[in-house]
Amino acid sequence: MIICQCNGVSDRAIRKAVRDGAGNRNDVVRACTAGMACGGCVPAIEEIIDAEQERIARSSLTVLELATS
Repeated sequence: MIICQCNGVSDRAIRKAVRDGAGNRNDVVRACTAGMACGGCVPAIEEIIDAEQERIARSSLTVLELATS
């Protein structure tokens, strides 16, 4: 789904940017240009960042739990 209409950036591209280390909106702008123009997509970008970071944290905990059991 296209999140940033101005630059044609999808939710997949934003999620990938977060997985590759983008930790905030400015990092996402640098990584894939989402949110760089009008800013109308910023709330959606921030939701995606939060959700993806939470998913990564849960995944890391699961791996850690498996490694220590």
